[in-house]
Amino acid sequence: MRDPRLGHAILNRRMLICIFTGFSSGLPLFILINLLPAWLRSSHVDLKAIGLFALIQLPYTWKFAWAPFMDRFTWANFGRRRGWMLFSQLALLGCVPLFGWLTPGTEIWTVAAVALCLAFLSASQDVALDAFRREILSDAELGLGTAIHVNAYKVAGLVPGSLALILADHLPWKDVFTITGAFMLPGIAMTLLVKEPAIRRGAPRTLREAVIEPFREFIVRQGWREALIILAFIFLYKLGDSMATALATPFYLDLGFSKSTIGLIAKQAGLWPSVIGGLLGGIWMVRLGINRALWLFGAVQLAAILGFAWLAKAGHNEVVLAWVIGLEALGVGLGTAAFTAYIARTTHPLYTATQFALFTSLSAVPRSLFNALTGYLVDALGWFSFFLLCACLAVPGMLLLMRVAPWSARDDISPGALEATAARLAIPDLEEEP
Repeated sequence: MRDPRLGHAILNRRMLICIFTGFSSGLPLFILINLLPAWLRSSHVDLKAIGLFALIQLPYTWKFAWAPFMDRFTWANFGRRRGWMLFSQLALLGCVPLFGWLTPGTEIWTVAAVALCLAFLSASQDVALDAFRREILSDAELGLGTAIHVNAYKVAGLVPGSLALILADHLPWKDVFTITGAFMLPGIAMTLLVKEPAIRRGAPRTLREAVIEPFREFIVRQGWREALIILAFIFLYKLGDSMATALATPFYLDLGFSKSTIGLIAKQAGLWPSVIGGLLGGIWMVRLGINRALWLFGAVQLAAILGFAWLAKAGHNEVVLAWVIGLEALGVGLGTAAFTAYIARTTHPLYTATQFALFTSLSAVPRSLFNALTGYLVDALGWFSFFLLCACLAVPGMLLLMRVAPWSARDDISPGALEATAARLAIPDLEEEP
C-alpha cells in the first residue's frame, strides 16, 4: 500500500533547497579533507605533518561557542539565517583561491593560517545552514530532507576529491583552487532566492538567553544521565569512519594511484552509489524511522571501513579501489544521513542553531583531534592494521544504540514532552507569533 507521507515528503520545494544546503556545506570541508592533503602530499610534505593538519578543523568542534551570537544578532537585512549564510558563503568564495598563491614547502604556516580561516568560515556556514534546514522541514520530512542534504554533501566532495584532482594533472594549482572555490556560487544563489524561515519566536533578547537556555533546556528535558549517554553516542558513532577516511587520498597515492585515476574512479564509483544510496536511504528512513536506520546504516558504515583494509591488502588494484570508493560513498553517506537526522530530532525547536551546533561540534571532535594522530598511527601500524583499528573504534557507538535508539522504540519526539519541558523552563509558547 502506498504511503501518502512518502509522496508529500519527496515532492516539495524544501527537498530542492536541501540539495543546495548540502552541497554548500560539504564543499569547503572536503577541500580540507581531500584536496588540501593531496596538494600537500604532491608538494612532498611529510605524512605526519599532513595528519596534524586535521587540527586545522578545530573550529568545527567549537562552533557551538559562537552559535549563540549567530542566534542573537542578524547580519545585514537578510534575517538571522540567510544573513549569516550569505556572509560565510561570500567569505568562503574569496578564501579558497588563496591556497593557489602559496607554496607549501616554504609557506606551510601561512597555508595553515588560511586553512584555519577556511575551517572557521565553513563551520559558521554550517551553523546557519543547519538551523535554516531544521526550521524549514517538518518532523515528517526530517529523515528524507536530511538524507538529501547529506547526499548533496557527499556529491560536493567529488569537486575537490575528483574534478580538482583531475584538473591538478593539467592545470596549475592556482587555477585548480580558483575553479574549486567558484562552486560556492550555487549556494550563494540559493541564499539570495529563498525566504527566511517562519520563526516560532523572535531572536533571543539577551546573550544570556542565547547562551544558557539551549544547554539548560537539553539537560532538563533529558536528565543528566540520559544527556551524557546521548552526548557519548554523538561522539562515538562516527569516530571509526572519520579516522578511516582522514587520510584516504594520501592512502590511494601511497598505493601508486595517480591523481587522475583517483579522480576518475571517485567520479564513476563514488557518485552513483552516493546519489542512489542517499535517496534510497532517505526513503527508507521515512518507512523505517530514524532509530532503525541508525542500526542498519551503521552496519553498512562499518563494512565500508573494512573495505579500506581490503584495499590495503590488495594493493594497486583499480577494481578493488572502485569497490572501496563506492562502498565508502554508500555506507558512510547512509550512516551520516541517519546520524544527522538523529541530531536534528534531538534539538528543541526554540534553540535550533545552538543545540544543533553543540551536537555537531561534539561529533566533529574525532575529525579534529583524533584524526591528527592518524599519520602517526599509520606510521606505527601500517595501513591494514590502522583500518582494522578504525573498525574496532566504530563498535562502541553501535552498542550505545541499544540505549539511545532502541530498534523497537518510537523514534519521534512527543510534542507533549517538549511542551512539558517548556513549561518547566518558563519558555514562551511554541506557536508562531502573529
